[in-house]
Amino acid sequence: MTAINRALEGLNLGEAQHFANLTITPLLAAMPSVADYLTLAEAQERGLAVVTEVSESGSVPTLLLENTADQAVFLLDGEELTGAKQNRIVNLTLLVPAQTTLEIPVSCVEQGRWSHSTEEFASSERAFFSKGRARKAERVSANLRETGDRQSDQGEVWDDIECKMACMAVSSDTAAIGDAYNHFAGSVDEYVKAFQTGDNQVGACFVINGKVRGIELFDVSETCGKLMPKLIRSYALDAIEEGPENIAGESHSISDFMQAVAAAPADSFEALGEGDDLRIHSASIVGGALAAWERVVHLCAFTQESEADTQVRSSRMRSASDRHRYRERYISVVDDDGDAAND
Repeated sequence: MTAINRALEGLNLGEAQHFANLTITPLLAAMPSVADYLTLAEAQERGLAVVTEVSESGSVPTLLLENTADQAVFLLDGEELTGAKQNRIVNLTLLVPAQTTLEIPVSCVEQGRWSHSTEEFASSERAFFSKGRARKAERVSANLRETGDRQSDQGEVWDDIECKMACMAVSSDTAAIGDAYNHFAGSVDEYVKAFQTGDNQVGACFVINGKVRGIELFDVSETCGKLMPKLIRSYALDAIEEGPENIAGESHSISDFMQAVAAAPADSFEALGEGDDLRIHSASIVGGALAAWERVVHLCAFTQESEADTQVRSSRMRSASDRHRYRERYISVVDDDGDAAND
């Protein structure tokens, strides 16, 4: 039995909660539990973790995290870090060991800025929208298998942001996905307020317009409670974009989806920090998990984009008149090594 099988085996489904076109079904453990690590936000609030550019010149796909705590620091897949030269998202879940400085793999989500707004990054209250996280996860998994690195396809991430901004009629001077969240802040907050996280809850399954989009699972209920609002924002932005009128086609049940996740092949790689990266590769499921300290600390798994979904997204991107508005100007900041150059 794999680590992912074991993590999913003892869970119960809670009562589904609904708001607008988003349904969240809690994943429940037998009893509440507490974490033996700090979230990034907690560590930063206590002055125990600092995230900066790797150097004065910076590197788009890499940041530096210094953890001075006596505990590991947890970073969530897709968690957005704001500030410094441009906002980034974390490419995959990490546990940075205690008293350790570590380079962490990230993707840019603010294409049109390359200048310091702050010296340090702050953990934001959001994660990258779920469809973008799914595509990023697929690319990170492929790169791990093929080259051993944990990079995304940066151009693909920018494409996803451009498509999202165009479809939601959001403008941004720096092509920052954060401006989409800010533009729809009132609506996104309504989604967050509509859902409650229970004492025994360790995760959730997210359904938009009747179609299962993904699951998020943590090792302890304490972490789930702290990070669930970030994840609700991630799925809410997709729900708002799609609207209730865009009813999805045939979908599998939550139980079927979880069984598919448990059955999906997963390659194992030594993690950058604590544990091992487990990367799912399946015709219908994409995602990954961090296994450390004899348990799965976090699992995220998403429904693989269908051919029809790909065609719809491609059509939307072709219709976005400003698709290349920032690309030609800022693509030059990434050299062949992935390092940023002052232009």
